[in-house]
Amino acid sequence: MKKNYQTYFKYALTFGMAYVVVSCNTRYLKEGEMLYTGAEINIENDTISKKDKKDLKAALEANLTPKPNSSFLGLRPKLFFYNIAKEPKKEKGFNYWLKYKVGEKPVLLGDVDREFNKDIIENYSENKGYFNANATYDTVSHNKKVKVIYTLRPGARYLISNVKFQEDSTLVNREIQNLTDKTFLKKGQPFDLDVIKSERERIDNGLKERGFYYFHPDNIIVQADSTISKNHKVELNVKLKDNTPDLSTQQFSIDKVIVFPNYNIRDVKNGKYSVPMNSDSLQKYAHEDIYVIDPEHKFKPKIFDRALYFKRGDLYNRTNHNLTLNRLISLGVFKFVKNEFVVSDSLQHKFDAYYLLTPRELQSLRLEALGRTNSANYAGSELNLNWTHRNFFRGAEQFKASVYGAFDVQIGGPENAKNIFRAGSNVQLSIPRIVAPFRFNSSSAFVPRTNITLGYEFQNRTEYYTLNTFSGSFGYVWKENARKEHDLKILDITYVSPANITPLYMERSAGNDAMKRVVEKQLIFGPTYSYTYTNTMLPKPNTVYYKGTLDLAGNITGLLTGANVKKDKEKTIFGVPFSQYAKIENDFRFYHKFNEKTSLATRAIAGIAYPYGNSEHIPFSRQFFSGGSNSVRAFRARTLGPGSFDPRTIPEGFYFDQSGDVKLELNAEYRANLYKFLNVAVFADAGNVWLINDDPQRPGAKFSKEFLSEIAVGAGVGLRLDFSILILRLDLAMPLRVPYYERGDRWTFDKINFGDASWRKDNLILNIAIGYPF
Repeated sequence: MKKNYQTYFKYALTFGMAYVVVSCNTRYLKEGEMLYTGAEINIENDTISKKDKKDLKAALEANLTPKPNSSFLGLRPKLFFYNIAKEPKKEKGFNYWLKYKVGEKPVLLGDVDREFNKDIIENYSENKGYFNANATYDTVSHNKKVKVIYTLRPGARYLISNVKFQEDSTLVNREIQNLTDKTFLKKGQPFDLDVIKSERERIDNGLKERGFYYFHPDNIIVQADSTISKNHKVELNVKLKDNTPDLSTQQFSIDKVIVFPNYNIRDVKNGKYSVPMNSDSLQKYAHEDIYVIDPEHKFKPKIFDRALYFKRGDLYNRTNHNLTLNRLISLGVFKFVKNEFVVSDSLQHKFDAYYLLTPRELQSLRLEALGRTNSANYAGSELNLNWTHRNFFRGAEQFKASVYGAFDVQIGGPENAKNIFRAGSNVQLSIPRIVAPFRFNSSSAFVPRTNITLGYEFQNRTEYYTLNTFSGSFGYVWKENARKEHDLKILDITYVSPANITPLYMERSAGNDAMKRVVEKQLIFGPTYSYTYTNTMLPKPNTVYYKGTLDLAGNITGLLTGANVKKDKEKTIFGVPFSQYAKIENDFRFYHKFNEKTSLATRAIAGIAYPYGNSEHIPFSRQFFSGGSNSVRAFRARTLGPGSFDPRTIPEGFYFDQSGDVKLELNAEYRANLYKFLNVAVFADAGNVWLINDDPQRPGAKFSKEFLSEIAVGAGVGLRLDFSILILRLDLAMPLRVPYYERGDRWTFDKINFGDASWRKDNLILNIAIGYPF
């Protein structure tokens, strides 16, 4: 015990000395210099609500300049490094890096323009309706540190008494009058310049939908009069500016739609190519009133008919303008998409719509070599050769073909886990439309696609068995918008044929039905559907991601054949029993951003797969697994569970994946940026998998009301090297709760012993991976 007290005292003393050293930054200041530690705003007004006062204060403080030196727990470590580093002679080297990259130059009182900040406070307050705002400032100093205190007396906030949209006889004014019912300017609301700006943009957006292509928000003026009404009221008058350009008041329609699918900006600059802006010089290749200038016939005109929303005679609107651009981009065959509108008839207010499309390289060949390791003591390499054709049948169809080979070698852990070799090929044809006997209309900005895939994989587990896996699918992918995506496979089929099952594997799997099912013939077919919702691309502090997947195998076939494995033998197709089950999985993620450098990421996964009819068990390839670099990281890949089954009962020297029919998992991760590409994380994971039915060879594996007591828990720390195009992740985790320990002894806090080499070997799991876990 005495030894522990001494250790704690050393830690406390070390921390205390570090605190004193890092916090004493003022001793580096010159005579007369004062370190600026920030500003504070006091608002003196009893008529403003607490919420309004709090919001006003936060907004004002965010606008003050400059910002003081960054601090952490009252310390300013960046300022400390700046002070201790010598002035470098060159703009490179360690001193330069430490002083100007890691360090931060001190912000002094002399850097603060207090009069400028005072004006900002008064002007911002007036823009928020406090027309009589008055601000003063003072300074408070101590030990060469100074804070600036600003005092604001805003007066009463002015409210809107009336909103008037001035009328006249022009066409554009009539359209503005039709937009007044959805105005942001409401009687009784506070005067707010930001709301007025939003109102101008709202009117502009509305007019853009009605053909006024050249209109601009600056053409609208909102006049405020506070002299008409008393009691701090203001009247607003919304009108068109007197000097509004005539072109902005004209309503335009589409004359011709002209597409140049082989446009190249370099040819234009070199004088080799020019875009004819005179319709008389167009060499027509017309289809559905669309002119496709494609002398080499590289593209079928019909793809533009599907992608372009403008037709001759249509009134211009911004929605169709943006939809067209987005759909052309989402075809995946054009690198750049440019749009121009050229007035063709100024009297009739018509213009031609030009689409200047620069194709990507239509074919590409890519070779990838990957090295990897996982927490199951395997290291390996993979070689992929991928060929892509982005215009396979001249209709923007994407054809992808790949061949690959991979091997995984055991580098430690269980003996005789055996090496794994995989080789295979995949082909996919993606058609930019829905190929179906019914008509599918989509107003989305994203082109719906029909996907057809075929694949084969050869897998050899040295000295155990070989698996030949054939797969194919036909289905559709479409997006409602940027947030919602649907993926429906009408048919998703997998056929697994084992070969070369060795006597050694048969010997080791004797009496273990789960291991025998790994090398059984499997025929899985049926529809699958997944729905994805995400708003993580939005600049919001709180964002979510959700993906739900439904997998239905052999349902109609099982119904037609009357399959019931509990009463009769399995029904077969070409001598192979077909699988029948229903599986659903939900993946929900929540992200909270504290600031630009810190965030919290959480995830919850819940899934269940239920066999029935022709199947007593879920096929091994369709079961759930837990453990590994993207799961519960304190347990090796696919070794966790099922339930409280103890993997130590498996014959020593043998290793196989543990699987389940039910999965629950929770993850939480605090992420912080240390320096540019270097990020750190602290995480905790919990979860497990279970079986639907009893398995005599795996006691404790069945899902029951005791499932909470069988949840595994792990925690750890991680480093992430974020190089933008590649994120290398290293996570070190240890188990905190082990489900196969004796009940009441599953928490492992009392067993942690970092000083024991044997404990570290068994409990510290290093995961090396690419990308974030979720």
